[in-house]
Parts: sequence; C-alpha cells; structure tokens
Amino acid sequence: MSGFVGALLEAWAELRHHKLRVLLSLIGIAVSVAALTAVVALGEYQRQAAAEQSDRYGGRVATISVSASATDGGPMNWDSFDEDVSGAAARFNLSSISRLAASVTLQVQTPEWVRPVTTMLVDPAYPVIHRSTVAEGRWFVPGDEGLLAPPVVVSYPLWTALGAPPLTTHPTIEVVGAAGGTFPIVGVAPREGEWDQNKQIWMLYDGYRDRVDSLPADTGVTWELWVPEEIVPTVGALLASDVRAAAGDAVQVSVTRTDWGSRPDAQASAAMFELVTGSIAVLILVLGGLGLVNIQLVAMRQRIREIGVRRSFGATAGRIFTAVLLESVVATAVAGVVGIVLAVAIMRTPMVLAMFGALQDVPPFPVRAAITGLIASVAIGALAGFLPALVAVRSRVIDTLRV
Repeated sequence: MSGFVGALLEAWAELRHHKLRVLLSLIGIAVSVAALTAVVALGEYQRQAAAEQSDRYGGRVATISVSASATDGGPMNWDSFDEDVSGAAARFNLSSISRLAASVTLQVQTPEWVRPVTTMLVDPAYPVIHRSTVAEGRWFVPGDEGLLAPPVVVSYPLWTALGAPPLTTHPTIEVVGAAGGTFPIVGVAPREGEWDQNKQIWMLYDGYRDRVDSLPADTGVTWELWVPEEIVPTVGALLASDVRAAAGDAVQVSVTRTDWGSRPDAQASAAMFELVTGSIAVLILVLGGLGLVNIQLVAMRQRIREIGVRRSFGATAGRIFTAVLLESVVATAVAGVVGIVLAVAIMRTPMVLAMFGALQDVPPFPVRAAITGLIASVAIGALAGFLPALVAVRSRVIDTLRV
C-alpha cells in the first residue's frame, strides 16, 4: 500500500513539473469527457421532455382510461355510469380523476359574429394529469366547480379573436344556446406552434351539466384516473372488473393505459438517442486518448535518461511501470473532473434548457453522468499510459544511461 501511495505522489510531482505538456495533452481529454458527460445528461433531459410532451396528450405515468358504450348501440346513461366509475375509484382511494367529453360544440359570441367553438369538458384534475400549461392566467383548481359562474380556459387563437383582453380585467366569454351564459376566462392555453389556429374552450364538466339536461347524443365521455405506477397492474384489472360488475351486461366497458410509460416505442426512442449521441462522444474520447498516447510516448523518449538513473539507484520495474501509468491516470482523472464541471455549467445554462421547451420538472444533473465521465477519463488514462509505461520498463539501464 505504501508503494502505491508513493507511486501516486511521484506521479503527481511529475505532473506538476511538466505543467505545460500536461495541460496541452489533457485539453482534448477534458473536452471529450465534458462531451460524454453532457450527452448522458442530454439523454435525461430528452427523456424528461419527451415524457412531459407525451403527458400532455396521454396523461402522466400511469393514467388509466375508462370508456363505455351501450351493447345494443343505444344512448348511454352517463350519469349512472359516472357513479359506477366513481364508486370503483373510491374503493382504491384514487382521487386524481377527470371526466373528458371532447365532442361538444358551443355557440360563442365574438366581436364579429356568433361562431361554433369546439369545447372540451373536463374536471379540475385534468390539468394535473396532463401537465397542462398556460400562456396566460391559470388552469382549473379544486373548488372551481362550485362557483356560480364556472371559469373557462380558452385557446390562444380564440383569445386573440376575442381581442386578447388582459386577464387582470377579468374578461368573460358569452355563450348562447342551451348551455348559454357568461363564463369568466381564467386561463389561455398556449399555441402548439405557429400553425395552430384552433379555437377551443375547456369548460368544467359539472359547469356544463348544470345548464343542460343531458349531453349531446353524439358525445362520448372518458374517465381518466392517475394511478401510482407500482400498483397499476393490480388496480387496473380490479378496477375494470368492478366497473363492469357495477355497469352490468348492458354496457361494454373498456379500460386501457394511455400514458407514455405503457408504450415501449417511447422508451426505445429515448434509449436510441442516448446510444447514438453517446457513441459519438466515446469516439471523440478515444481519439483524444490516442493523441495523449502519442504525447506520452514522445515525453517518455525525453525522460529515458531519467528512467535509467532511477533504475540504477534501485527502482524496480514495477515501481517504474506504476509511476508512469499513474501519471497518465491522475492527469486524465483531473481532466475528467474539469470536464464534468464544464458539462454541469453548460447543461444548466438557459440556452440549453430552452432547447427542450418549458420543462415543468427540470431533472437534476444525473449522478450517473458524472460517474460515467469520471470512469471514462480514468479508463482512457490507463489505456494511454500503458504503452509508455511498457516502453519505460523494457528500456535497459545501460542503454538509457548512454543517451
């Protein structure tokens, strides 16, 4: 153990003595390790961005969707089925539940005319399940369904068609027809892109049902339940069984998972991204290691007399080999630490985070990325130092002293 510590201290002393040579040889290693570490971190960011994007459509992990239809093709009694689903969910203590009716049309008064607007009926849990964001204002919160004037969220194109009134002025939207009334606008959903001109309203399910006797005949309702992922295999089957038993044979019930965690293609896409980018970073690191081998070999030829003197004073071949090898390992380890710090600083810049959109849950810098970078730097140092160490050991004392 003392011999290893001595070789380590000796390697560090050599690095301090040859500062310029070490600095020049390790710049490429530091940059390569930074690239490799950043790639692993980018993989985490990419996975989080893909998950959040998918959550906005299919729901968080794990979201169970319950839908139904009458077996005879007739109309559904949605109020009765709502009680069946709510009762089954209550038995499993599931509180994040949202009804979803997407094929409702309301007649909305705009400055130009009364226009039909597609409306989605949801519950306050909907924005939580789907990670819904807003460009202005807020989404629904528990308690909104009890207000005398239930709030609504409108799409950005509809908001601009209404004159883009500031939400601080408490603007309202006028709906005419069966579900007519005045509804305060509390939020504006962002555009999905410059091409998005979809004019849409999100309204509370209970707020709509309080104004109409029944849903339109062509409207279907889906229940979305956010379930802890570790219990979803058990709960999903039991929930489906309970709902089917409560609904009876007259109703055909479908229970499926809609979140991205249930789709292997999403996981495979994130893994492929990390594999491709990681392979490129490893290639860069290997090229940097080859450059370090060349520099170390040239430096070893310049130090051949020094090696001979040390051998003549009793230094063993193992001590020489370990010292030369550790010199490379210690140097690349220091370069690896510098590269990791550089990667952390770069990955936390607003410019990099903006590449992945507005992440709601920015993942911390992954520990595995730092460990991967450090292990890679030590490994490349060992490989780069092996050949020069072998050359130093195989040099004969008499030949080295003649140089």
